[in-house]
Amino acid sequence: SNALHLYLNPGANVLENIGIHRFMNWNKTVFTDSGGFQIIRDFNLKVTNKGPMFKINKTNHFFTPEKCTQTQNQIGSDVAMVLDDCPSYESSYETVAHSLKRTIEWANRCKNTHKNTKQLIFGIIQGGVFPDLRKTCVEELLKIGFDGYAVGGLTIGEPKEEMFRTLNYTIPLIPKNKPRYMMGLGSPGDILESISLGVDVFDSAFPTRNARHRTAITTNGNFEITKKKYADDFSPVDEKCICCTCKNYTKAYIHHLFKEKELLGMRLLSIHNLFFILNMMRNARKAIRNNEFDEFKKDFMEKYYG
Repeated sequence: SNALHLYLNPGANVLENIGIHRFMNWNKTVFTDSGGFQIIRDFNLKVTNKGPMFKINKTNHFFTPEKCTQTQNQIGSDVAMVLDDCPSYESSYETVAHSLKRTIEWANRCKNTHKNTKQLIFGIIQGGVFPDLRKTCVEELLKIGFDGYAVGGLTIGEPKEEMFRTLNYTIPLIPKNKPRYMMGLGSPGDILESISLGVDVFDSAFPTRNARHRTAITTNGNFEITKKKYADDFSPVDEKCICCTCKNYTKAYIHHLFKEKELLGMRLLSIHNLFFILNMMRNARKAIRNNEFDEFKKDFMEKYYG
């Protein structure tokens, strides 16, 4: 979940009374992102060392690191994220270095404000695509001390080669006994490559975003359900999938729903795409336990990219 969105609606005070798990009837792990990326990308009016100021519905909001952390404490997620400053990919070295100082200062303030003993708090590593800045950020965050560490500031428009180069440099700097979280990465192939580099945790809107844009994620690659050839295809989205969408509905029916602009089409495809990613991760964990991950990844990639 996103702390900024929940802060705006329904409000942290509402969630404090019941907790995020009961609020959405989900008894498994919940992460809350700080919302810093959304503030800077979508709402930003002004960012200072004190925190970002943004405007929504003609109302100004000052979302300081303290406010961000208190909000996540109230929400009651299992893992809270610090507020970070995420510069764009095109930013100069000097801009990223200046932003990095702010990220470290905000991380320290978030840690000092964090009071929910039932909630973990993760630091976020920034530094753009500059190895020395990434190294500095990791070193400073380790001094503060967090329950886990996330790699931020990637998957924001940089070439994929640049992303993996930066990730390959950054991940070994994080202690092996701490969870390593890659933010914003969701495509199946990229996830498996990142697992090979030592990443443990991922988040992304990739499955649902693709569903909204008519795209199914399957064992044999992605396809667009609205193509004419699926209008009379009465097979499931993925023959090898056992999600409720694939067990109960056909490509033809979902094709029809999209053509009629029925929201159910997006929902059914979202259910399938989410199940596919979750099942892939389940199989990846099993392969790691059995020391078979390289074989699993090779087999998956050959089928997926065909």
